[in-house]
Amino acid sequence: MPTALVTGGTAGIGAAFARAFAARGHDIVLVARDAARLERVADELRVRFGRQTEVLVADLAVREDVDRVAQRLSDPDRPVDVLINNAGYGIHTPLVSDDVAAHDRALDVMARAVLVLSGAAARAMRGRGGGAIVNVSSVAGFVSLGAYSAIKAWVTSFTESLAVELRGTGVTATALCPGWVRTEFHERAQIGVEAIPRWLWLDADALVAACLRDVDRGRVLSIPTARYRALTWLARHLPRSAVRGVSAAVDARRT
Repeated sequence: MPTALVTGGTAGIGAAFARAFAARGHDIVLVARDAARLERVADELRVRFGRQTEVLVADLAVREDVDRVAQRLSDPDRPVDVLINNAGYGIHTPLVSDDVAAHDRALDVMARAVLVLSGAAARAMRGRGGGAIVNVSSVAGFVSLGAYSAIKAWVTSFTESLAVELRGTGVTATALCPGWVRTEFHERAQIGVEAIPRWLWLDADALVAACLRDVDRGRVLSIPTARYRALTWLARHLPRSAVRGVSAAVDARRT
């Protein structure tokens, strides 16, 4: 059976990806830090979909843990056909803060781990002549909202560059760029959401379904819904001074 490995697969978008692939008939490898939660979600997938579900406890801020996940992706006896790099979290540490450790951790989890795991998966998949890599980025990467925007801009650019390198190999790379999604992400990140218009919110399962259609079509950028595609087009074509002004207004309202 095909196998999908999902980082951050116990909640939100990651859990939605795990459910979607289990429904498609994939076996699942779940990667997260919380062992108890991993087992609970794995049991739910086994019962609901009847798929084999493996758990891998790993903190992607720890390089040895990232290496263990990379080894699982490289295992020729247990091939992984789809990698979902989803693990991430909100970071509010100011760019001018002297708390460099907070930025180091965010970069390790949301940039370095994406680089290492994508590379391990791509090498293994390229050798087999097929596979898919999805890196969960964000529309925040098209605006200027602190460290999170900067990291997600990197994820999108990295994924586009990876797709160029993988042309003709049978392996695809897709950057998923969601907007506001109804998950626990914002509560855990202590982001105020009361001022966010209802029409900007997305459902995680619908988001994943749309992304998988884009993956099946070989699209490199997956931006959900016409409204977010329109907003992203504006962010990419307006003068950068205007984008910075809008970013400042959004930051003030959510704070």
